Amino acid sequence: MDPSLDTWDFSSPLISLWINRFYIYLGFAFGISLWICFQIVIRKQGFAASLAEAVTSLGLPVAVINLQEYDPDDHLVEEEEEPFESTSEEESGTEDHQNLNSVVDVEDLGKIMNCVKKEKREKEHQEEKSILVRNAVKGEASERRAMITPALREALTKQVDAPRERRLLQTYILWYESHRCMETTPSLACANKCVFCWRHHTNPVGTEWRWKMDQPEMILKEAIENHQSMIKQFKGVPGVREDRFEEGMMVKHCALSLVGEPIMYPEINRFLKLLHECKISSFLVTNAQFPVEIRNLKPVTQLYVSVDASTKDSLKKIDRPLFKDFWQRFLNSLKALAAKQQRTVYRLTLVKAWNVDELQAYAELVSLGNPDFIEVKGVTYCGESSASSLTMANVPWHEEVVHFVRELVALIPNYEIACEHEHSNCLLIAHTRVRIAQLCLLFFFFLLFIFSCLYYSGYLLVCYLS
Repeated sequence: MDPSLDTWDFSSPLISLWINRFYIYLGFAFGISLWICFQIVIRKQGFAASLAEAVTSLGLPVAVINLQEYDPDDHLVEEEEEPFESTSEEESGTEDHQNLNSVVDVEDLGKIMNCVKKEKREKEHQEEKSILVRNAVKGEASERRAMITPALREALTKQVDAPRERRLLQTYILWYESHRCMETTPSLACANKCVFCWRHHTNPVGTEWRWKMDQPEMILKEAIENHQSMIKQFKGVPGVREDRFEEGMMVKHCALSLVGEPIMYPEINRFLKLLHECKISSFLVTNAQFPVEIRNLKPVTQLYVSVDASTKDSLKKIDRPLFKDFWQRFLNSLKALAAKQQRTVYRLTLVKAWNVDELQAYAELVSLGNPDFIEVKGVTYCGESSASSLTMANVPWHEEVVHFVRELVALIPNYEIACEHEHSNCLLIAHTRVRIAQLCLLFFFFLLFIFSCLYYSGYLLVCYLS
């Protein structure tokens, strides 16, 4: 026998505990589990409430919400407080902040702690920055921020280049001299977060103007200069005609649809007046969330309203508007469009499996706004983005867009298909009054031609006889 064992006394209680430690640990674990279950049962608060108490004890903000009683619409106003001057880069921080106010998984506690620390650092940084601002500029603490930052300018510039060049070709084929069309906007901000937005929500969003405002004269001057700089890039490119290049340097049309909601710009009417004084036609696109501004808008060459869905649920799903009363604003905007004594257009963007099965509802909206034209286009997939769940599967084939248009025309009296452009996956529907107006105009020119011929014939006859 090993002599070392002689020093061990197996009858000692401590030795017995050591030898049976596994059973002791198991008993402790079982007892603690029973105690936790007992606390949950007697309090009748459920696991979520108990977990909330545990999280609260760590000094973290938390709230327990019953999903059966939860309505996202009730919190829409709260969500509007943050996005006024936000971009996609800031939205991630916003989402993290909102997550702190909801029930979380235990596995996410580490992430929450990091967010809290990050928020604390940002708060301290903002406080330091505020002190510096107050010391440097007394009495101007309420001055509005600039709408665009250098980083945002760079991001938007990269996104704008390719789509703008494609549009030049498309609009030239369909309607007018697009090489003389300047695409710009006086407002980067928008009241929607549309799922198909090709800016991927890098632009600020808001329900009212809360930024520094550039004067219309400066906006127009810089827009023309930027357009001319873009045209200059085509100088010497094979296939570019010299006469077209020179024409492109002289802006004749302006499409206010580059990004954001141009009608939000407080001086939009002054800007339009400047365009018209420069003999530049105006094509303005609005997202149908500002009915008062539409009514107060001075006449433009062509006024577009985006009709991205025909029901309240689908519009909320696709446009993701910030206004809580977005549907009533949408309907009022269409009614305001019907009262405009100018050329008007509905723009429909078809998103497969989202808004292509609402033909009767679309027909009712057409009767509400009574537009001169209806532009129907398949959604353009702009790549994968955390801001949208769209994929190529949501892009309808051109044959599907044609089928949709034919069925829609069958439901709306006095409208007919005017033209089609397969490359753009787009069709145009026109009211019959447009064709009648065109026929009257052609007849007028025909009479003018006949009168001119008779006049000059008589003039030549008199000269001959004399």
